[in-house]
Amino acid sequence: MSAVFLGVRHHSPACARLVERTVTELRPAQVLIEGPAEMNGRLDELLLGHELPVAVFSHYRDGERASTSWAPLCDYSPEWVALRAGRAAGARVRFIDLPAWHPAFAERTNRYADAEARYAEATERLCRRFAVDSSDALWDRLFEVEPDSGLAERLDAYFALVRGDAEADAGDRARESYMAAWVRAAVAAAGDRPVLVVTGGFHQPALRALTASGARGGADGDGWERGADGWPVVPAPPDGAMAGSFLVPYSFRKLDAFAGYQSGMPSPGYYQQVWEAGPEAAADGLLRVVVERLRARKYPVSTSDLIAARSLAEGLTALRGHPSPARIDVLDGLAGALITDDLDRPLPWTGRGSLTAGAHPAVVEMVAACGGDRTGRLHPRTPAPPLVHDVAAQLAGLALDGGPEATYRLDLTDATDLERSRVLHRLRVLGVPGQVRTAGPTHGVDPVFTERWEAQSVLGREAALVEAGAYGATLAEAAAVALTERTRSGPAEADGAAGALFDAVLCGMGGFSEQLLEELSSSVGELQVTGPLGEILATALGLWRHDRVFGMARGPLLAAVIGGATEQLLWLLEGVRGSSGVDFPRLRAVVAVRDAVLHAPELLPVTREVVAGVARRIAEDPQAPVDVRGAAFGLARSLGRAPGAPGASSDPARVVRAVARSGADALGDWLAGLFALARDEVTGAVGNDDGRGADGASESLIDVLDGLVSALSDEEFLSGLPALRQAFTFFPPRERDRIAARLLERRGVRGSSRSLLRTTADPLLIARARALEESVSRLLTRYELDATP
Repeated sequence: MSAVFLGVRHHSPACARLVERTVTELRPAQVLIEGPAEMNGRLDELLLGHELPVAVFSHYRDGERASTSWAPLCDYSPEWVALRAGRAAGARVRFIDLPAWHPAFAERTNRYADAEARYAEATERLCRRFAVDSSDALWDRLFEVEPDSGLAERLDAYFALVRGDAEADAGDRARESYMAAWVRAAVAAAGDRPVLVVTGGFHQPALRALTASGARGGADGDGWERGADGWPVVPAPPDGAMAGSFLVPYSFRKLDAFAGYQSGMPSPGYYQQVWEAGPEAAADGLLRVVVERLRARKYPVSTSDLIAARSLAEGLTALRGHPSPARIDVLDGLAGALITDDLDRPLPWTGRGSLTAGAHPAVVEMVAACGGDRTGRLHPRTPAPPLVHDVAAQLAGLALDGGPEATYRLDLTDATDLERSRVLHRLRVLGVPGQVRTAGPTHGVDPVFTERWEAQSVLGREAALVEAGAYGATLAEAAAVALTERTRSGPAEADGAAGALFDAVLCGMGGFSEQLLEELSSSVGELQVTGPLGEILATALGLWRHDRVFGMARGPLLAAVIGGATEQLLWLLEGVRGSSGVDFPRLRAVVAVRDAVLHAPELLPVTREVVAGVARRIAEDPQAPVDVRGAAFGLARSLGRAPGAPGASSDPARVVRAVARSGADALGDWLAGLFALARDEVTGAVGNDDGRGADGASESLIDVLDGLVSALSDEEFLSGLPALRQAFTFFPPRERDRIAARLLERRGVRGSSRSLLRTTADPLLIARARALEESVSRLLTRYELDATP
């Protein structure tokens, strides 16, 4: 007897009902399902009694590529119904798709990702024919709200049409060839009993053609190896690769197209109600839940609004010729009754994709109500990867399993607390929720010896641990592999290398830290971007200075990174040319150079005098960006005032006046660079009783700046205010208070300095309001409209 093919849409209630009815009526000997064939020996595990949705999580890693993928299942997934109903009917049930580690899945993170993008032309024609906005509305119109009679024939016609316009890629062709091999083997084994094949509708026409052709050659003509029992062999991972599959809890949010899901039906909460109670009950439930959610957010919704929404939904259902209310009928009815504002974007259910920021609050609640908040739960006897057991043992052994409200204060100079910190950091780099660090050392720059970890939501923790098992069997191994992937692009890219290095230290990954340091020390001379290179220098210098906490000896690898990064940064900074504005990562790089010269001069291939000379050249170079010139000026003065160093560079008051001639914007950018390196040019002057500069110059910088800013016209001041405010953000509150007190003193005004620091509104807004008032006054004067009646 031949096979019966059911082409389905993933996560469709209508297709799920069809599968269940077909199994009951057909009583097949074999039920073949699109799903990971490596799970065939573990189908009992799938049927333990989980609370759906759940997913089969698969991972693969070798020396060249790493990938993960999910095969999610919910109550109304046709694949799940085929598995459950087939078992109940006494059929032999098998998954027949390639394992996730096969190259056919190299670019896929979702086994059930629809091929809709490849047959968009056909669905667009159908959308125009049926006057609907989206493929989801088209699907509802054709299948979800129509009677079940004739559903199989309509599905066959639909998938034949859309597949007729699409060409399968190499991955799909391999998958279809493999699935066809399973179908032929099942038909041969079933004798005169039927075989039911449940796959995505995109594959159905190809499978029907492949199995009907009867082409055979060799063992079976399709190139797939057969086992002794005649069934296709499940391809094994290559030697040396790590691969596996485990069940993980899933959620409706992850299944929702509005949250970025790639496959099947949107709005899983709504279609769960369709599956359980039918479209009429789902429509009533959606109306009620949306109103409840809006009222909880204090959004005004009256009983009359609810009646209007219900009436509009019923009218749209009748107008569109739907025998039952479709999801879009209910959503359009709610939108028409509850939204009176003009919307600046289409309603999200008229297309596909994630909900964008700034959406109307009623729309947000409608989408959330449709999506639902259900999260799956695995049966307690579900096998878990070794990492899950290792983490549980470590948390218990270190007293870190204190529950969802636990808070930990750790002394990093204590050996036990240091180990607890490392375990928590390893979980952090693996993305496992449960604890978040709220205080502790950052980048190794500050000598902080304590950490504070506070409880956070553990939602998704179980799934995150199972998924992290793809990295290794133990927590230490998994964290090391995860950090390796973060640096897989190589230090030449620089981005993230500093963070990965410090994370490796926090996690106690001594071997990985050494490996990363070797790579950095051999390549810092080739890096061409100042910001990331500055992060590497700051991190390495902090570790070198504060190895009491992290156990990083002042060894040759750290020294090589510090010396090479400092020399390369000096070369890059002297050659930088450019644009206006402030580049904060670049300024932090200059700060890192200063700290290296001040705190680790013995590691550098250049002397303090050489660095000061480079800084002076940059400060005087008119081609250099203004913020870099200011930073270089500050660097030169920081080094020039040190004991035993050459004399200080130019008088800052004179330099500031010269920069100010280029405009208030340029002055603000230059000051930002200066203050990033040498805030005491201002605060030191403020603290002098004689009002002279920090180094005894004839004028204090704060007095010079006050005079320059006071002399600006209103237009110049308004233009330069953002840059000037940005420059003074480098000062902490206490230093700003001292500057404000000096300004009051200069004007002979008594009072608290806080009156200058705390305004009733944003200073930029105040300045713009004043400029607007003056502009209006000039217009009134011009047209002689300012006379008092």
